[in-house]
Amino acid sequence: MAGEIVIVSGLPRSGTSMMMRMLSADGMEVAVDNERKADEDNPCGYYELEQVKQIREDNAWLDELGGKVVKMISMLLFDLPSDRKYKIIFMKRDLNEILASQRVMLQRRGEQAAADNPEMETIFGKHLAEIKKWLGEQPNIEVIYVNYRDILDKPLESAGLVARFLGSGRDAEKMASVVDPSLYRQRSSGQGVVPADKGPERQADESEKEKIEEQLKALGYM
Repeated sequence: MAGEIVIVSGLPRSGTSMMMRMLSADGMEVAVDNERKADEDNPCGYYELEQVKQIREDNAWLDELGGKVVKMISMLLFDLPSDRKYKIIFMKRDLNEILASQRVMLQRRGEQAAADNPEMETIFGKHLAEIKKWLGEQPNIEVIYVNYRDILDKPLESAGLVARFLGSGRDAEKMASVVDPSLYRQRSSGQGVVPADKGPERQADESEKEKIEEQLKALGYM
């Protein structure tokens, strides 16, 4: 894994911070600056690096991340330069739960959602289908998809999958030891939910992409 950049990605509120905490517990070096402090939405911390948001304008900071872990929202993965190798842990979660959690976070931040939940569910579904297709076409990227609920229900098993993906030297028990089910506060019955790795075949159009970015900015992720 030396030299490769490990990226934890997904939509906001899909469990990316939890995965970063798991990897940190296993001794992996996480690239964070602690600009955004822990709060009610993420009481264990955000595990973010502000420079990630500027990747479209400046990606030189990637030169310092070989062998490290960084969190990057899925919309920004398209901007990764192709001259490096990446291992991506992509977090999946029930879209209804993601949107419910985003709504709570937006309310706490005093921000408005870019669209109502049904429209955002459709738009995010398109985005997730598009990014999955794109990731599968990149020869310099390896990706594993990890389900948020699976981690909470079967932490050791899920951590084992991640450990095997990352390679020798990883300790699934250490990763699993920091999983906190009490943070699972937006639960869905699972009825009528668009799975987080599938969606309409049609790609999001420009106006829909603008709504995604508007939502991400309101949440503080872009």
